[in-house]
Amino acid sequence: MEWPKELLDIFDDPLLDGVRPKVMAPTADDRMSQKLHEVRNWIDQNGREPKESGALKEKMMWAAMTSLRQKGFVV
Repeated sequence: MEWPKELLDIFDDPLLDGVRPKVMAPTADDRMSQKLHEVRNWIDQNGREPKESGALKEKMMWAAMTSLRQKGFVV
């Protein structure tokens, strides 16, 4: 696609150097998907499901896994 010279000149303007598109905030579904991915990675790395009695990171993964299961996700 060939851009018009006027448009290219606007893009090259130094005043626009720091202009970037607005980053969209993650949705609830995005956060849930990310947490599911984190729990699955933890299980793959440790060869078992997290336990409530484990270290802090393990407890956090256990809480996330429990929450995901209550929402109907298979972990």
